[in-house]
Amino acid sequence: MSDTLDTLENITYDELQEGDSATYVKTLTEDELVLFAAVSGDVNPVHLDSEFAADSMFEERIAHGMWSGSLISAALATVMPGPGTIYLEQSLAFKRPVKLDDTLTVTLTVLAKERKNRVTLSCDVRNQNDERVVTGEAKVIAPTQKMSLSKPQLPKITIAH
Repeated sequence: MSDTLDTLENITYDELQEGDSATYVKTLTEDELVLFAAVSGDVNPVHLDSEFAADSMFEERIAHGMWSGSLISAALATVMPGPGTIYLEQSLAFKRPVKLDDTLTVTLTVLAKERKNRVTLSCDVRNQNDERVVTGEAKVIAPTQKMSLSKPQLPKITIAH
């Protein structure tokens, strides 16, 4: 999934097969880190204060763990199964820190198709060095009707420092 694609198309429950996989890629920018803190209310200084973070076990600022988790949500909503997906459940294990300018690749793989259009997917998130940063499983209700729609245009948000 690329931010340049203008169309979102789902994969229906009937189209999904065990073993199918899809990816979603995103890079953490300074602005996105600050926006995530503002939206979530998580202003832990390890994310926002370089001096504080330098004295932490990470020795530098790191991303919010849930920023990585939110990429899984984005992948489920826009790539596989895509539009119309209902998110039911998520387990997450944070394996290593995500740092500014890291590029994360979320790989979703269908583990099981269950009754009532429910699907279990493995979630593997790796950085640009192919190091695992997050693992987990998601449970969703996959859409049953095929849809293709224009990707919504989000407003440009600027941060005043």
